[in-house]
Amino acid sequence: MSSYKYIIVLLFGTCSILGYSQEILSAEQAISLALENNYEIRMAKNELSIDSLSHSAGFSGMLPRVNAFLDDNNSIQNLEQTRSDGTVNSQDDAKNNSLNYGLELGWTLFDGFKMFATHERLKEQINLGSNELKEAIINNLSEVLITYYDLVQQQQQLAALDSTVVISKQRVTLAQNRFDIGKASKLEVLNAEVDLNTDQTLFLEQKELYANTKVVLNRLLARDINANYTVAPEIKIDSGLFLPDLEAMASENNPQLLSYIIQNKIAKLKFKEIRASRYPTVIATTSYNFSESESSLGFTTNSSSHGLRYGVGVNLNIFDGFNQNRSEKIAKLRIDNSKLLIEQQEKTLLAQLSVAHKTYLTNLQLIALEHKNESMAKENLEITMEKYRIGIIPTIEFRTAQLNYINAQLRHSNAIFKAKLSEISLKALSGILPM
Repeated sequence: MSSYKYIIVLLFGTCSILGYSQEILSAEQAISLALENNYEIRMAKNELSIDSLSHSAGFSGMLPRVNAFLDDNNSIQNLEQTRSDGTVNSQDDAKNNSLNYGLELGWTLFDGFKMFATHERLKEQINLGSNELKEAIINNLSEVLITYYDLVQQQQQLAALDSTVVISKQRVTLAQNRFDIGKASKLEVLNAEVDLNTDQTLFLEQKELYANTKVVLNRLLARDINANYTVAPEIKIDSGLFLPDLEAMASENNPQLLSYIIQNKIAKLKFKEIRASRYPTVIATTSYNFSESESSLGFTTNSSSHGLRYGVGVNLNIFDGFNQNRSEKIAKLRIDNSKLLIEQQEKTLLAQLSVAHKTYLTNLQLIALEHKNESMAKENLEITMEKYRIGIIPTIEFRTAQLNYINAQLRHSNAIFKAKLSEISLKALSGILPM
């Protein structure tokens, strides 16, 4: 077989595996589906909505509380009354009724500025929820992209294994032809058939892994797990990631670091809320009451009244068993812990970026090296296959060249995939994954 025909065979095997008749799912489409359907992202969005609804003047205690009340009491009794002049009055089944209703308003005028600290804390809670949503998005998109590009790598490996099966079939045909004309032994045919069976086994195992990974990606995208599709044929690497730029972006965008900074603000505001208990609480109250009563026996059988009531109440904590002091000390310790978390995350983030960037640079070098190895292994296989066809090299030398080529393809594909993993990790740490 000529080199030209050999290349045509490889391309045919590759195209048959990629399945161009299927839906081609791009990485951008996978991201869009994940943002829309992923369960963890949707729950994080709901939590952010809860935080937004909680940030209100009413939840902060700034607005008055208005209550309507109604109290209706009735009784039926046997009564007997003895008056001061000795007169005795009695009545069986005497009915009595008392009805009170109206509106009551209570408004906290001053609580040591606790309501303002609470209102600000609820606002920071929204910021925290927004960062938690961003963190959920980045974590899930990272998983989606890793699974997606794992599929691309597996698809490439599947095509490579399919190509080597095609080559092994050609080898069996050549060995059988050589045996038929008496130029080869039966052992050479058997060895070729055994190697073909080995290649077909590897192909089937890779095909199963590829199908199972497609199910995993469908689950991450929260769609029909049996949805059939193919992915992009190649992995494109962003080779322009520089460590100083990544560190600067991480300090501004890393959601976990930003969450710790917001938690520090929340801890300080909680301290203000606790500290407010040292000040008096002033509450204004007013109500408009209607009252009616009826009695079957007594000096007054009917009465009614209505009118406005108002007043101001002041409450001051004088002594509570030193609980106020303890609560403030606990709040200060939580502020200190939140600062330590920020410092710890900053150092951890820089270390993670440094390690991931070194791995990223190494993988970029490996891509160039493995690409060169694959090209040489391919040329060597073409030459070896032509020599085997005319019978000037043994079968073991051909098999070695074949395995060298398939292994070079797999290593090259794996190097590209590892570089992509490093890229995803760096962008996730920097908080710049596509949203």
